[in-house]
Amino acid sequence: MVWKPHVTVAAIIENDRRFLLVEEETSNGLALNQPAGHLEKGEDLINAVKREVTEETAWQFEPEYIVSVQLWRRNPESPSFLRVCFAGHCHSFDPNQPLDEGIIATHWLSRAEIAAKHDRLRSPLVMIGIDEFLSGKRHPLTLLESFLDLDA
Repeated sequence: MVWKPHVTVAAIIENDRRFLLVEEETSNGLALNQPAGHLEKGEDLINAVKREVTEETAWQFEPEYIVSVQLWRRNPESPSFLRVCFAGHCHSFDPNQPLDEGIIATHWLSRAEIAAKHDRLRSPLVMIGIDEFLSGKRHPLTLLESFLDLDA
């Protein structure tokens, strides 16, 4: 059997020193996370993060940078995740759009408020990504190249 990590995307969205997080149902109860999710078949990473943000928050997202590419596994028995963490801005909120299944609410929280809820974070990558963003990590979107459905 070939080992394959799950490919996911996440969005760090900051406005007035507050970060947009989702409160979601998980197998371990309610958790806070960046808008995030899995790459779908035939989709590139930028379109995946735009879709995930819209589905989970009802905001339109425009990625501007890559903050980091993270490989994470909770423990040796857990699946591995390859997570591309983007930063950008939101616009065009649609208050009538239903949120993705499992999303309870969205919250704009300061770094201190997020740190105070560390026991409710979906993974340590939530805080790590925010701290990387705050430290100034920015990589151009041009690092990503997609070669989907090319003729051989």
